Amino acid sequence: MPDQPLSSVAATPYDVVVVGAGPSGSACAYWLARAGWSVCVVEKKEFPRAKTCGDGLTPRSVRQLADMGLEGEVATHGHRYRGLRAHGFGASLEMSWPAHPRFPDYGYTITRFDLDDLVARHAAAHGAVVLTHAEATDPLEPSPGAPGRLGGVRGVVVRDVDTGERAALRARYVVAADGQNSRLGRALGVTRNRRWPMGMALRGYYASDRHDEPWIDSYLELRDESGRPVPGYGWVFPLGDGRLNVGVGLLSTAGAWRGVNTTKLQERFVAQIGDDWGLDATTALGAPTGGRLPMGFARGPRAGANTLVVGDAASAINPFNGEGIAYGYETGRLAAAVLGEALLTDDPSALEGYEARLEARYGDYYLLARAFVRLLSEPRVLAACVGAGLRVAPVMNELLVVMANLMRDDEPGPGERAYRASVRLARALPESVWAVLFDEES
Repeated sequence: MPDQPLSSVAATPYDVVVVGAGPSGSACAYWLARAGWSVCVVEKKEFPRAKTCGDGLTPRSVRQLADMGLEGEVATHGHRYRGLRAHGFGASLEMSWPAHPRFPDYGYTITRFDLDDLVARHAAAHGAVVLTHAEATDPLEPSPGAPGRLGGVRGVVVRDVDTGERAALRARYVVAADGQNSRLGRALGVTRNRRWPMGMALRGYYASDRHDEPWIDSYLELRDESGRPVPGYGWVFPLGDGRLNVGVGLLSTAGAWRGVNTTKLQERFVAQIGDDWGLDATTALGAPTGGRLPMGFARGPRAGANTLVVGDAASAINPFNGEGIAYGYETGRLAAAVLGEALLTDDPSALEGYEARLEARYGDYYLLARAFVRLLSEPRVLAACVGAGLRVAPVMNELLVVMANLMRDDEPGPGERAYRASVRLARALPESVWAVLFDEES
């Protein structure tokens, strides 16, 4: 991606300005540019850059990358694996990704250092202007939004991180794809539902002879300082290049588990599995890094008169497993489709359909996932469910299908049928029940 002066980039208005070049922003820009629309992506960092993440791609992510024509490059830079190996409460189980008509039966591990650079460059190769080391500081000429809608803008004010130069990038439409702390989203009116799940994660890299295992490993028995099981999991993702990505994720809903120290949780987890994987201070490749991730569409609204919010900025993260990359690609692509309709018809009201499309695709699934996280925040429920489930392979394989959102419509199995029944139950519960489930402030 050649460097371009900010003044040159800002000289011409765009059809769309996308703030953030992570999975959602770069995917949105790619699909827009491929369709022939003028699009500029504003990214504060310079690629390649490190990003805190588990670095695992499920079949949903692989499908999106394949559709963008990038699976070959991902295969070259990453490590292919066949499924999930789960551990907990004295049991272990290997589960292959299921056969599916739309998704592959394998995944990849690849660092975000490599992956995000690949996708951003791909968007640029198809005509998007990718402006790095540029921070979108403010909306340009903002206007208030209607009730339940975001405000409107004429573009964004951008600051060159190196020189401090400022310029206005004008656009017909603006997309907030600037991550879970979305500065632009907040300025447009996005708020977080504090009763809904929050993920807290920490990861580090380790050298290991087991770097090319054919499974990603999930440890479902994490314990706090007092020995209580906590809702979350530890992971070991082999990267195939001599390294492992090792981390912990804690799923917290409402005020539950607020006091758990993720740094201490990570230290205990590394000590717990250290002998098996060769993990200690001598194999650590740096200090762990972490962050917080609101999940399950906890942020909204996500559409305005000429603005959309995608990916982590919209909390489009699966509460079942903490997966965000696939949903970043998917929501970025969906936003590009809606924007394409608006641009093609010269009718901004097309953006009104974005929220409805998100709800149709993810609404029931995230409703159930939020309830699932709340139930597992109870230690006794967690121990009973995981301890029993890992000893019944058919049950766990069906649960994997649901938790990875790999249900199929053409040949529904037990997992799909159980999911549909659970959704019907969740829909039928009165608001008073949900108020009891999600009644605490986080």
